[in-house]
Amino acid sequence: MTEQTDRGVDEERTGGVAGVLDAIEQAVLEARAMPMSSSVLVNRAEILELVEQVRAALPAQLQRADAVLADADAARAAAHAEAESLVTRARARAAELVEQEAVVAQAQARAAQIVADAQETADGLRRDADDYCDRRLADFEIDLGKVLSQVQGGRAKLAGRLQPGEGG
Repeated sequence: MTEQTDRGVDEERTGGVAGVLDAIEQAVLEARAMPMSSSVLVNRAEILELVEQVRAALPAQLQRADAVLADADAARAAAHAEAESLVTRARARAAELVEQEAVVAQAQARAAQIVADAQETADGLRRDADDYCDRRLADFEIDLGKVLSQVQGGRAKLAGRLQPGEGG
């Protein structure tokens, strides 16, 4: 039989511990009083039968109570183990997220440094290119100045020859 069925049979047969104690109390209350005494006469066989029923019912009820406590302890232990597992997983995930965030922050810092270095290099190259162009243009200006002087000198000679009346 199952525990539930056993309990039903015990309670039906004995009325449970509370029922048996109620029966003992009722037997004492209904017992015939002794004259000039607070003592009563009770049926020994009836009371002993009721005491035997209490003794029979107590182990079953104690076993059920122990089973309930064991179940509660097992449920508490399982809940505690699950809680520990959740906390462990949460800590691991938090550490993973922190590590990922640190890696992302490092990558962003490195990317910013690379961009800054590239900008600095580009600015330097631009300055160097502008300086080179300025020097080349200055050289060209000097060369053009010389050519302009030669052109002006040539034109002046030509203008002197083209003037009428001068030694021709």
